[in-house]
Amino acid sequence: MEILPAIDLLEGRCVRLYKGDYAQSQVYSENPAETAKMWADQGATRLHLVDLDGAKAGKIVNLKAIEAICNAVSIPIEVGGGLRDRSSVRQLFNLGVQWAILGTVAVEKPQLVQELCQDFPQQIIVGIDARNGLVATRGWLETSEVLATQLATQMQELGAAAIIYTDINRDGTLQGPNLDALRELANAISIPVIASGGVSSVTDLLSLLALEHQGVTGVIVGKALYTGDILLTEALKAVGPGRIQDIPPNLDFSNFA
Repeated sequence: MEILPAIDLLEGRCVRLYKGDYAQSQVYSENPAETAKMWADQGATRLHLVDLDGAKAGKIVNLKAIEAICNAVSIPIEVGGGLRDRSSVRQLFNLGVQWAILGTVAVEKPQLVQELCQDFPQQIIVGIDARNGLVATRGWLETSEVLATQLATQMQELGAAAIIYTDINRDGTLQGPNLDALRELANAISIPVIASGGVSSVTDLLSLLALEHQGVTGVIVGKALYTGDILLTEALKAVGPGRIQDIPPNLDFSNFA
């Protein structure tokens, strides 16, 4: 399973929010590019960036920080937050970003998602951020009436390369991932699902690894890496790419799955 360190950008700094609340942010680094290089040096194979200012503004805000990160590391990068039009997506790809993550437009402009998936095959990921099973939009400030599983199915049909599923009530809480919601979502679609929100320990990562055969192929880890609850090097040894083959066949995952 791929582990994606999260770098959330707010006013050019690397921060973490609690349950998506902009008023409850904690700054972890004034230099996100240095943070990105640190994760890459520790073995990360991919980075997950979110422009928090952009998510609220509806346009890219932290472009300089994103560009600096692209220049600082050679591993693939995915970016979300405020991508509401074609020019913003193209702008990121011109910087060297590998994947663009669409959120709000998936609910409000599905036709645009389809067009972008056609223009940039396998480079468009849809981020589904849910609160109690319902999709939240506009930087998590608004909650729609759309079910997460319903949106995931629609986005798969439109050509999305993968789905990132975030349980907002778990994000930044270190309370563990919402396994039931992830399982339901993964079973509803055939494209890869990347889990996000609440991961607090290697035990949580192992619980997600138990869902790998159902299509949960990656996990975004944020706060737990910055607090030291999870050491990236140890996490990669435990559940990183290829580790599924090394797990004893008689290991009991019943408590996780």
